[in-house]
Amino acid sequence: MKLSTYMTDSGAQLGIVTERGVLDVAAAARAQGIQRQINADAVYRRGLPLLPRLEALAAASTDPALYLNEADLTYAPAVPNPGKILCVGLNYKKHAAETSMAEPDYPVLFSKFNNAIAAPGEAVPLQADWTTVDYESELGVVIGATARNVSVADALDYVFGYCNMNDLSERNLQMRSGQWLLGKTLDKFLPLGPYVVTADDIPDPQKLAIRGWLNGELRQDSNTADMIFSVAEVIAYASAVMTLEAGDVISTGTPEGVIMGMQEKRWLQPGDEYVVEVEGLGKLANRMVEG
Repeated sequence: MKLSTYMTDSGAQLGIVTERGVLDVAAAARAQGIQRQINADAVYRRGLPLLPRLEALAAASTDPALYLNEADLTYAPAVPNPGKILCVGLNYKKHAAETSMAEPDYPVLFSKFNNAIAAPGEAVPLQADWTTVDYESELGVVIGATARNVSVADALDYVFGYCNMNDLSERNLQMRSGQWLLGKTLDKFLPLGPYVVTADDIPDPQKLAIRGWLNGELRQDSNTADMIFSVAEVIAYASAVMTLEAGDVISTGTPEGVIMGMQEKRWLQPGDEYVVEVEGLGKLANRMVEG
């Protein structure tokens, strides 16, 4: 299934993207006599157990009035209120090489906070003193069940779905100290979406093309096969030291082609647009503006 989160007067609502249009999940549930609220937060907080119910809801919803025109919707962040936001640094071989850094022996984990979440199409504000802002196209993972000390072999069983992410970074702030947090969790510095595609539709997350365009120019063109640590390895590693829960998200690293790795660096500026596309997950576009 392809899920979309969009804004209404009552908050972020969940839709199922179909050939008929975007099924209004809340309205479809009411039409079938389901009293319990089914919004985006509730679905991602409960995770994998809700997937069969969503599939049944979509199969039973034949009334055209329950479907919305996607072009008329205003996207919300695909996961509007994640519990934990984990990111992986230096997780592509060619990216490590372009930055002249050694490939790590273990996944390099860092975090962002919810203030960094942004919707597809949402403007990203840049302060005047942020002069080294960079893009990072990434495959995002949405956790769907409580995971603690899971094995690599079982790790993908805990994945709800996948989405595009842009792990925007202010490099001067990132490198100011030994901790990367300051340059990573600036407001709106983690756009994600426009969809969450459930894991059953992505049989192998290590075989996905991943691309990024700056103002229409292809800058990143790689494949998740170049990851140093696979999605399963990252989940297993993280779950060995912390409990992962439904609604947590993991941004799994960026391939080569970032500004930091170029000899001539023109950093992101107000007016620039960056587009991320991971195969099968749609396109995520955001424009930088003065902040």
